[in-house]
Amino acid sequence: MTYRLYNRPGSGGFVVEAALTLADTPFELVELDSKAGTPLEENFREINPWGQLPTLVLSDGSIMTETAAILIHLAACFPEKALAPPPGTPAHGAFLRWTVFASVNLYEAVLRAGYPQRFTADRRAVKATQTAAVARMGEALAVLEAAIDPGGPGPFLLGEAMSLADVYIAMLFVWFPGDIHAPRLIALKEGVTNNPTVAPIWRRHFGDR
Repeated sequence: MTYRLYNRPGSGGFVVEAALTLADTPFELVELDSKAGTPLEENFREINPWGQLPTLVLSDGSIMTETAAILIHLAACFPEKALAPPPGTPAHGAFLRWTVFASVNLYEAVLRAGYPQRFTADRRAVKATQTAAVARMGEALAVLEAAIDPGGPGPFLLGEAMSLADVYIAMLFVWFPGDIHAPRLIALKEGVTNNPTVAPIWRRHFGDR
């Protein structure tokens, strides 16, 4: 069987869909009939017990979850597509670092802001939970902004070549609801959205954002 990706429009599976497309590998896209930011049907836990998207069924029928893990796996499966720097190089170390950083600090904050009821049992603390999540996301984006060498070849995190870390970070950056001065991240996002393979997928998920 080919890959099967479970997602919904505007959700984090965008980056996995982009990765599969960049890898030029066949996959089936299963878009669930629900909006981003709303709970999934309870029966989806039969596929992913944690009840979250994206969920990727691999070619052998096994299931992968966790966006960062999926991206790292796909990059390793298709080394000829240069979705990440070669393993064992300093650039690959940086790719791993920032992909995991984005997952732990940015994506986690997105979830706290969007699903605050998961992170507090006190209904009075919902707004404070969301506010703290947005602030934390801004702090993480500032770290990424500083990590992009202003004198380097750019516009991507690791230089001229786009990796899946850039696609991931562009998605998370566009979700930030606050204000931030981040010209390098803006250039990174524009580099991702101008990529001829990624552009139509981006527009379908995020429009002109």
